[in-house]
Amino acid sequence: MATYAIGDIQGCFNSLRNLLDRIAFQPHVDRIWFVGDLVNRGPDSLSVLRYIKDLRDRAVVVLGNHDLFLLAVAEHIVPLRPEDTLQAVLAAPDRDELLTWLRQQRLFHHENPFALVHAGLLPQWSIDDAKRFAHEVEMGLQGPSHRDILRALYPSKHLQWSSQLTGPTRLATIIKVLTRLRACSPDGQMESSYSGPPERIPAGYFPWFTIPERQHRDTTVVCGHWAALGLHCEEHLLAIDSGCVWGRQLSAVRLEDRAVFQVEYSDG
Repeated sequence: MATYAIGDIQGCFNSLRNLLDRIAFQPHVDRIWFVGDLVNRGPDSLSVLRYIKDLRDRAVVVLGNHDLFLLAVAEHIVPLRPEDTLQAVLAAPDRDELLTWLRQQRLFHHENPFALVHAGLLPQWSIDDAKRFAHEVEMGLQGPSHRDILRALYPSKHLQWSSQLTGPTRLATIIKVLTRLRACSPDGQMESSYSGPPERIPAGYFPWFTIPERQHRDTTVVCGHWAALGLHCEEHLLAIDSGCVWGRQLSAVRLEDRAVFQVEYSDG
């Protein structure tokens, strides 16, 4: 039995199938942790959602920013953009079933010594903080207020975390941390727009995982979201978005021994 963490798929279903073949995935005994961004920009988000949903308890999924964007588009909160490839999901006969399943997925998952999150954690957040905050959002997204939370998330550039926040703004800010964080200041001020390589982060900000006194530094965080960072593994970090949707690789890490498996992008 093995547990594999797989990076951002973003609708690249053929690449996912090739990677599952590469790791010889056995769904009756193995598990997969998905770091989020299951959908969008790639060619077949619908097949990705259907496949992962059918894995049931063999899959652990945390939501990414593109997954939340799909939920917001479906609620007519934000429009599709020219680069989005979600039309097949929105027109599917099982659309409502898939979207309901997606809303029921997690924002954070912890099995010592690993924590799974799409983007990252603020330096002042402990693992217990992250679990508690994520649970607040998960309960909200699964309930009747999910539209209010999504409305508060778009746009999100102005959102900055404070323990004093309440209501939908609080939950939207937690979402921003867990699904969009790349760089922040040592005191947890988020840089809200940068997506380039770490060495070019604006002055005063740093990759979230390099801040030395962060409260979760003894836990190995498994994450994606940062394609420009690429596959980046160190003692307490497994960052596994290797840019498949940009024509690069889809990556998996076997958590038991940290073995890395990769396949190239494939659209057929």
